[in-house]
Amino acid sequence: MARGKKFQPLLLLLCLLLLLLGFLWREGWQTLGLALLFGEAPVWAALRGAVPVWDGLWPACVGTLMLVLLSALLAVPVGVCSGIYLAIFAAGRSKQLLTLGIKILAGIPSILMGLFGFALILFLRQTIMPQANTGLLLAAGCLTLLVLPYLILATQTSLEGLPPDLHLVGWALGFSPWQLTRHILLPAASRGILSGIILTLGRTAEDTAVILLTGVVANAGLPQRLTDKFAALPFAIYYLAAEHRTEAELARGFGAALVLLLLTGVLLGLAHLLHWLGKRYGR
Repeated sequence: MARGKKFQPLLLLLCLLLLLLGFLWREGWQTLGLALLFGEAPVWAALRGAVPVWDGLWPACVGTLMLVLLSALLAVPVGVCSGIYLAIFAAGRSKQLLTLGIKILAGIPSILMGLFGFALILFLRQTIMPQANTGLLLAAGCLTLLVLPYLILATQTSLEGLPPDLHLVGWALGFSPWQLTRHILLPAASRGILSGIILTLGRTAEDTAVILLTGVVANAGLPQRLTDKFAALPFAIYYLAAEHRTEAELARGFGAALVLLLLTGVLLGLAHLLHWLGKRYGR
C-alpha cells in the first residue's frame, strides 16, 4: 500500500509528460522533414554553409548546439571544481557565505541575467570597447552564470551525501585529500554530478529570456565568430508562436518544439554515453 502511494506522483508526472508530448506530436508531426530544417536550400550545400538558409530551422539548430556546447565548456569545469571545493575543502564561515551567495545566484530570474548582459554591453560601449555588441559569446556567458549555481549545488550535494566510510578508506590507504577526491569520492558521486551536468545542458538549450537580450535574432544564418548574432530554437518557437499569420506557420512552431526536444534528447544521450564510457574504460 505504501509503495503504491509512492509511485502515484511519478505515474501522474509520466502521464502529464506523455500528454504534452502527444499534443506536440499531433500539432507538429506533419511539418517534420528536410523542408522544416532547410527550406528550399539544397541540403548538402546548406550543411557545408555554402548557401544561406533563411526559411528553415537549420541555423537555429546550429546556433542552439553552439550555445549549449559553449555554455557547457564555461560552466562545467568551474561548477564541478567549485562544488568539490565547497564539499571537501571549504569550512567554517567562508563555506556558509559562499553557499549563501550561490543560493542567492540560483534564485535570480533569467530575464535579470539577460538584462545584466545587455547592461554590460552598454557599459563597455561607453568605456573601453565602443565596438562591443551582443552575440553568441555574451549569451553563453550569461547562460553560464544562470546555470552555474545548479551545477555547483549538485556537485556539492553529491559529494556531501557519500557515506563517511569512503573517507575512512582513503585515509587508511594514505591518500592525500586530492587523491581521496580523485580516486574515491568523484567516481562514487559521478551519477549525481552527471545529473547536474544534464540539468545544465537542458537549461541552456531551452532558455529564451537570456538570449532574447544578448544576441539572438530571427534570421541570422550560421554564426562565423563568437561575437556574431545567432539564431536559436527557443527563440524560433517563441517567434513563430507569437507572430504566426497562418496555421502552417503555427504548425512550424510545433515542429520546431519537436526538433528542440530531439536535439536536447541527443545531447542528454551523449552525456550518458560519455559517463558510461568513462566508468567502463577510465579504470
